[in-house]
Amino acid sequence: MELLKNIPKGKPKSGRVWKSEKSRFSEKRLDKTLKTSWAKKMQLKAEKKSIKSFEKQLKEDRNRQLEEKRKRQEENKKRRLENERKNEVVQPIKNTAKIKRMKKKQLRQVQKR
Repeated sequence: MELLKNIPKGKPKSGRVWKSEKSRFSEKRLDKTLKTSWAKKMQLKAEKKSIKSFEKQLKEDRNRQLEEKRKRQEENKKRRLENERKNEVVQPIKNTAKIKRMKKKQLRQVQKR
């Protein structure tokens, strides 16, 4: 049997020399799995746990920073709008009958404050 396996095969008829011959599953020798000790398993578990906690901390920091940035942006936007409103030159309409005489274009520009 061993003698037959060592004989080199010739070029296949199809010409596909890169294809290897398939072997049956029962012919393959399966190696025994490597056994890890309990201490090693616990060490790996602890490493994974520490890595996860570190990742969680990083995510929390990032989320906190994004939240702070968003709040700052909202505050700035609000402040800018208030300043813009303060800076506007307004002309209050004391005679409300004028509104009825206004054209559509003028009415669009009127804002109630």
